[in-house]
Amino acid sequence: MTFVPAVAPPALLSPRSRCFVVQKLGLVVRDSSRNEAEPLQLPQLSDLPQLGLSASDALYLGRLNGEDCFALDAGRGELPAPWAAQGLRSLYGQLTEEEFGVAGRAVQIATFAVTHRFCGACGQPTTRDAVERCVRCAGCDLVFYPRVSPAIIVLVRRGGEALLARSARFATGFYSTLAGFVEPGESLEQTLAREVFEEVGVQVDNVRYFGSQPWPFPHSLMVGFFADYAGGEIVVDGQEIVDARWFSADALPPVPPRLSIARRLIDAWLEDVAGRTRPDNGKTSAGI
Repeated sequence: MTFVPAVAPPALLSPRSRCFVVQKLGLVVRDSSRNEAEPLQLPQLSDLPQLGLSASDALYLGRLNGEDCFALDAGRGELPAPWAAQGLRSLYGQLTEEEFGVAGRAVQIATFAVTHRFCGACGQPTTRDAVERCVRCAGCDLVFYPRVSPAIIVLVRRGGEALLARSARFATGFYSTLAGFVEPGESLEQTLAREVFEEVGVQVDNVRYFGSQPWPFPHSLMVGFFADYAGGEIVVDGQEIVDARWFSADALPPVPPRLSIARRLIDAWLEDVAGRTRPDNGKTSAGI
């Protein structure tokens, strides 16, 4: 599948166009009590009246595999049968990677539309721009764009070990890579060094970019890195992080699911460690 983003919808729309209807940072889908062998079903434009929604409020997202896609917020009221809200995280695996990406985009755009109906400077109503993904104040002409909060996420390496930590927010007790939001005036590298030192008391160097991932919980952009241990003993901050340790590849704790870039960092490290130890005609891995 291929997603082509856009702001302005085409003149002619199919009533079967897909709608990513957002409720409480999740999506409205046909009730999961249906036959589990059936694919997950999202509402179509023709289903909106049943949900008490209007197609005129729908925000155009673009085309996914040739189908027009929309986002809109369902509010917090009860949903009529057979519709129910399902958390976005739980939809991972039920949607394709491309569909999940559009779903995350829909959650952020629908939330933005709800939270920016009025100007933060003068309080006047805002209007949707027809060309750009933004809203404009009818009073002072101030422009608001959807919020994106950059954050770093890093796997720190020390020889054949990786530094993983358990956050106070992790209800299931798994260990993950370190992460934190960029502060005003910081570069990504400065954020990385600060967050690692603040959370676990360790210094790092040799920072290498790995990749990025939009993270719609609720509006982050996770920028992933590898870094090497440069000094210091682990001292957790006791607030964000409740435990942190060095782990070898053959003795890992529970780690995040494949949904996250944290898991991609860990998997890439495991592949690199395996490549370093695997005989290959006398060659060794160049490493990450």
